[in-house]
Amino acid sequence: MRDEDGTQKAQRELCGIGQAAQKLGVSVRSLRYYQEVGLITPSGRTSGGNRLYADSDLARVRRIRELQTLLGFNLDEIRTILVYEDRLAQVRVEFHAASDDGDRLRLLSEGETAYRRLRAEIDEKISRLAAFRDEIDERLERMNRFRDGAVARSS
Repeated sequence: MRDEDGTQKAQRELCGIGQAAQKLGVSVRSLRYYQEVGLITPSGRTSGGNRLYADSDLARVRRIRELQTLLGFNLDEIRTILVYEDRLAQVRVEFHAASDDGDRLRLLSEGETAYRRLRAEIDEKISRLAAFRDEIDERLERMNRFRDGAVARSS
């Protein structure tokens, strides 16, 4: 498909690594690293070999950043989550394309298994965060006991 100016529409919707980094608020180095560790794959390349990113690539980086900064997952944990999310997206497509109830049931079972495993990953993270919070609470309690003892001795 071509626009009025003759350029291919799909090509115009792709952006270079610098523009992608700017849109996302990350460094070019981060984008390259995400690719190096297998978290993203740019949708294309220029004839000179420069990376080109589609909106779906930018959405994936936003998801990575959300998992990293908001939820506190490390890159290995993010990779695991993305593998599950990618497979679940594929299962959805296959489910809608399936014409046989047996295939649909198999896909539903696979989806349920993936969601349960993803849930287990999240439960593990929550458990570790709760243990860290409990450790901090214990230290705060100990500090309060020391302060209360110091105040009582100085009275």
